[in-house]
Amino acid sequence: MGRKPIQKGALVRNIHVKDVAEAHIRAFEIPSANGRYILSERVAHYSEIVKILHELYPSVKLPERCADDQPFDLAYTHSKDKAKTLGVEYIPLETALKETVECSKEKFLIPFFA
Repeated sequence: MGRKPIQKGALVRNIHVKDVAEAHIRAFEIPSANGRYILSERVAHYSEIVKILHELYPSVKLPERCADDQPFDLAYTHSKDKAKTLGVEYIPLETALKETVECSKEKFLIPFFA
């Protein structure tokens, strides 16, 4: 990763793969479930993700600022109302990131987090 700036305006929806699997099973089991469901624990700017990673892994060198050095604006959000009907309790982003890094470390996919 190094010290390159974080991409300007980079927003992503985040969800743990376990939540996706659970939602698929529940949608299959609940007769009233139909249509599309937007599944996301939250919308986060890459700078928030980097901040969480830095808190979890302080010795890893990560970017410290956005490319434009400006605060980020949350450009969009979405309703979780329809997804709530499935009864999925989202795994927090912090937990999902930690599990992703630890799994990747075990498989030697990201050696700089060792």
